[in-house]
Amino acid sequence: MKKSKLFLSALLAGTFSASIAQAQTARLEVIHNSADAAASVVDVYVNGGATPFIDDFAFRTTSGFVDVPAGAALTIGIAGANSTGPGDILFNLPAVTLTAGETYIAIANGIVSGTGYSPAPAFGLAVFPTGRESAIGGAGTNDVLVYHGATDAPMVDVDELNLVAGQAVDNLSYSEFQGYLALGVEDYTLQVQAAASGGAVAAFDAPLATLGVDGGALTVLASGFLDPSMNSNGPAFGLFASTGAAGPLLELPSPEARIEIIHNSSDAAAAVVDVFVNGVEAVPDFAYRTTTGFITLPAGMPLSIEVAPDGAGLAGALPAIDIPFLTSGKTYIAVANGIVSATGYTPSSMDAPFGLDIYDAAREEAANQGMNETDVLVYHGSTDAPTVDVFESGAVMATIVDDITYSEFQGYLELGTSNYQLTIQDETGAVNVASFDAPLQSLMLEDAAITVLASGFLDPSMNSGGAMFG
Repeated sequence: MKKSKLFLSALLAGTFSASIAQAQTARLEVIHNSADAAASVVDVYVNGGATPFIDDFAFRTTSGFVDVPAGAALTIGIAGANSTGPGDILFNLPAVTLTAGETYIAIANGIVSGTGYSPAPAFGLAVFPTGRESAIGGAGTNDVLVYHGATDAPMVDVDELNLVAGQAVDNLSYSEFQGYLALGVEDYTLQVQAAASGGAVAAFDAPLATLGVDGGALTVLASGFLDPSMNSNGPAFGLFASTGAAGPLLELPSPEARIEIIHNSSDAAAAVVDVFVNGVEAVPDFAYRTTTGFITLPAGMPLSIEVAPDGAGLAGALPAIDIPFLTSGKTYIAVANGIVSATGYTPSSMDAPFGLDIYDAAREEAANQGMNETDVLVYHGSTDAPTVDVFESGAVMATIVDDITYSEFQGYLELGTSNYQLTIQDETGAVNVASFDAPLQSLMLEDAAITVLASGFLDPSMNSGGAMFG
């Protein structure tokens, strides 16, 4: 693709007079954000110049900031790609007059085609007259201008979930700008919401620290279609950023989190279940005392988790477990535990209801790699077991878990990779409940992070003859 031609090249080609060449100038960035396939690549002419001001201008690219004449009306013509001159201009946009010394951001947006798009706002330029090429606050800050350029998206709000933990953009409609946000150079997570309902539409990471744009001013655009099927199967909705440099816009990534789900419900009615996330089956045939291992799920968006007996489908699911959102980049362990059945278990489903217990600082490997250590997360998942301690009677000769109650996690123990002997005691330490070997060395768990769960029933006779404690 040929590079954008600046005004100087048009001037040298005889497009503009010498008097214009001596005129004062303004700074202008033009961003192509029209998702109409008919406008995917265009040539842009200024004042009928013999050659394009911007040649082969592709969707989701920017001219970068360039100097243009100020104080006189500029007529902008749009032609198809590979045009041969101003005679190929298909239509002209309304003339604009720029003020000398000012900085502008102009975004080409809207629909060219007569059919195939719903809604179909007319193609045009949205111009922001007080643009910036760098952050006013200098190093350690970023100024971010937000523009709503998704033709079929409603009025939106944008919440920041990670650092600000509040609303960043309020009631922004199609073709509108939100004035600059002064932000620290951090990695943010953005949730786009429908302003009318507050319902989440999409989530994105805005990794300002990772992008290395310290001290820069950026423009972030909503782009594409929420419903491509109603818009000629065009590009999907996303957030894209311009740093002010010519070339393709930067796509903001969708946030993700890592999670391990462990099935520890000892109720026979939940022996094998199907797990649905937001109405879609995510974990089929999930058996008691098995784990998904660590999997990746979308972050930044509400999650509705429903568990149903194997084969029962959503209609047979238990009440949904709603999670507002997972934090981008974090790692979780979720243990499914508790009683489903109305009778046959003591404590009952009223006292130990089925649910998910979530630990939000999980590890997939030991924190201190190469140090002959195993990190051990402990979880109390036995519904009829009391508050307990765990005493190690081999290598450590000390209480390593103190006063852990049903449904609680004990934070990671960073243990040397040895073979241990564990005694479960009541919270006074006077009564031994059970003993177990924990052969970390024999199991070759050096550098690993593991989860150890209390599981099953101390008294199966009071719990429908269910699984023994272990």
